Amino acid sequence: MSPMALVFRYSAFAVLATLANLGTQRLVLSVDDGAAGFALAVFLGTMVGLVLKYLLDKQWIFNDRSTGIAAHGRKFPLYVTMGIMTTAIFWGMETAFWLAFHSDAMRELGAVLGLTAGYIVKYWLDRRFVFVKGAVAGSA
Repeated sequence: MSPMALVFRYSAFAVLATLANLGTQRLVLSVDDGAAGFALAVFLGTMVGLVLKYLLDKQWIFNDRSTGIAAHGRKFPLYVTMGIMTTAIFWGMETAFWLAFHSDAMRELGAVLGLTAGYIVKYWLDRRFVFVKGAVAGSA
């Protein structure tokens, strides 16, 4: 896969995961827009986006064709571990925008900016530590 195709595909998957994340957040916040609802919305949105991005990255970015519970059982925890730092970037930016502006539009802008920065860092961590054998585009 060419570097440009890789960037396009990875970016498209990040957009899909972001939309799934924010859609889940909106759904939860439509039921409860208080502090507990916000915390639940951020958590559930992150989980939905994480699982979707893992499945897409595994097959279409890193060309990892392994299947079964054992393979996912090894890789998904590593994928999640790599995502902890990047999730902190995302949550921090989203929360900072929410606290600064108290606006859903600005909260979502903070989320998009945080997710963008987080996804860039996450690609390099996943390439180095999670999908080592099946990585593409000149991986180690």
